[in-house]
Amino acid sequence: MVPSKKHPLIYCCLSALYLHNASSFINPKSNVIVPRTSLFSSTEEAAAINNESFIAPLAEIERRRNLAIISHPDSGKTTMTEKLLLYGGALQQAGAVRMKGEQRATQSDFMEMEKARGISISSTVMSFDYNTLHVNILDTPGHQDFSEDTYRALAAADNAVMLLDAAKGLEPQTRKLFEVCRMRSLPLFTFVNKMDRPAMSPYEIMDQIESEFGLETYPILWPIGDGERFKGVLDRMTNVVHLFDRGDRKKKAEVEQVPMEDLDTLKERINDEELFEKLLEDQELLQELIAPLDMERVIAGEQSPLFFGSAMTNFGVQLFLDKFCDMGTKPSGRLAKIKEEVKGKKAKENANNSADDEPDELISPDHGEFSGFVFKTQANLDPKHRDRLAYIRIVSGSFQKGMKVGHSRSKPSKKYNLAQAQTLFGSDRESVEVAYPGDVIGINNPGNFAIGDTLYTGNEMIAFPGIPSFSPEKFAYIRNPNTSTYKSFQKGIDQLLAEGAVQALRQRNDDGGGPLILAAVGQLQFEVVQARLKSEYNVESDLEQIGYNLARWADGGWDAVDKADADGKLFGIMIVQDRWQRPVLLFRNDWKAAGVAEEEKYLDLQPWSKPPMFDV
Repeated sequence: MVPSKKHPLIYCCLSALYLHNASSFINPKSNVIVPRTSLFSSTEEAAAINNESFIAPLAEIERRRNLAIISHPDSGKTTMTEKLLLYGGALQQAGAVRMKGEQRATQSDFMEMEKARGISISSTVMSFDYNTLHVNILDTPGHQDFSEDTYRALAAADNAVMLLDAAKGLEPQTRKLFEVCRMRSLPLFTFVNKMDRPAMSPYEIMDQIESEFGLETYPILWPIGDGERFKGVLDRMTNVVHLFDRGDRKKKAEVEQVPMEDLDTLKERINDEELFEKLLEDQELLQELIAPLDMERVIAGEQSPLFFGSAMTNFGVQLFLDKFCDMGTKPSGRLAKIKEEVKGKKAKENANNSADDEPDELISPDHGEFSGFVFKTQANLDPKHRDRLAYIRIVSGSFQKGMKVGHSRSKPSKKYNLAQAQTLFGSDRESVEVAYPGDVIGINNPGNFAIGDTLYTGNEMIAFPGIPSFSPEKFAYIRNPNTSTYKSFQKGIDQLLAEGAVQALRQRNDDGGGPLILAAVGQLQFEVVQARLKSEYNVESDLEQIGYNLARWADGGWDAVDKADADGKLFGIMIVQDRWQRPVLLFRNDWKAAGVAEEEKYLDLQPWSKPPMFDV
């Protein structure tokens, strides 16, 4: 699939998220596609490198599915997540994003601000068994101010479902998130939600997706009516109509199944002459005009299975879950950079040679060693214990309680004991002894593990591509107005920065003693930081906004920045550094940034930052 270039900035920013979803890799020396195992010169060498105790059973790999849910705000994403959990047997009663009466709170939105505002602020992972499969659902924030958290969750996903509001079709945030899925070549399912309300024509929605995204759709569930006349859906895979009864929204819907061949019964049950005739017409039209379903194209992200339903009234949710379990891809391999573990002077030389740090080898799920990467960290899931958790997406091998792992940004000799891990269900956790590729587990984070880090076993250092940070658009100094709470304030700031709640910038050569600059995509991120400092760390904070509107990383380095500054090319531009002490330029407008980038090409300005893969 060719990435869309309609949005150049998004195209440039998101290219770093692309992780090839294939079963082989390019050997850089020969440019020949070869399996990973063929690099071993003998079976004895392969046996020596592969620790069979960490190999994941093929049956466990095959039964894993994970799914990220993306949408524009208020498209019903969190409601959809709750209903998937309800039909998956993980909940007895679904919650509502904005609670009324006796409705329970949603499992995925558990922060106080999420409950109060009725929006998702942080991505959430929920795991459950469904029939013979183990399913991981990643509920992501829809609000654009928290889009970085969504990007990170998509880095951990093998499949995604794009949720659309049936009355609105494609919306701005949907378009941005689609670009992420396209860069990742993720198989993308489409669920048109809120069919229980007045909706656009299904054909109009299909045309909108194809014309704007260049993505062909294949209707799996076809709607019968909309709004008050929404009767149910036709399952085009089985040619069976599913008619729904509007019952308790918190419980599973009552469904009646009628084969399309039984026209008399179908006409009687639909009880609407116009809808009945339209169903027959649509069925014939779709058979004649729509290209057949091609699972190879679906897996490549070139064709999207299309579903219609209503999460709020439970119409079509279980059907979608069943179809996803049948059609969704199992865990895929990830490209990584692999280095032999070395020590001393040679280790320093390797660390300084970042030009060779491009991922070029595929780590498949059945690789003989454990590997996984951190895509999210979270503090204070349990406020009583002030814990910190790192969310690990397992790529290969099996996690085993008590195993010792290497860390991509630590010295080769440094090993970490993973004494315990938890499976995740929103804010709830359960201890786990073993986990497999495709699973997301939470491990205690002593403060060493950051977003984008790789954990691994074996004698080779493995690093998956880091998850990039994108250009913020809001900047503010944050200060502690009460010196007596310095330690609590610093602890809160450090942990929230580690989560990626916001980015942090400092003046050049500031080792931590100077004023801290918070950088965010949107204003709501600042509000979340201040609210969490107050509620979780009991400290106040003052923000002082800075009049800059975007950031660019100067990949040309400090020498290039000094040259441009000495030549008077950076007048009115603020020069700061990121967490890796790399130069960042803050601009007041796009025009100025574009001008400097064009005239001073040696600065090599980038709208995103790529963290180092190794830091030994």
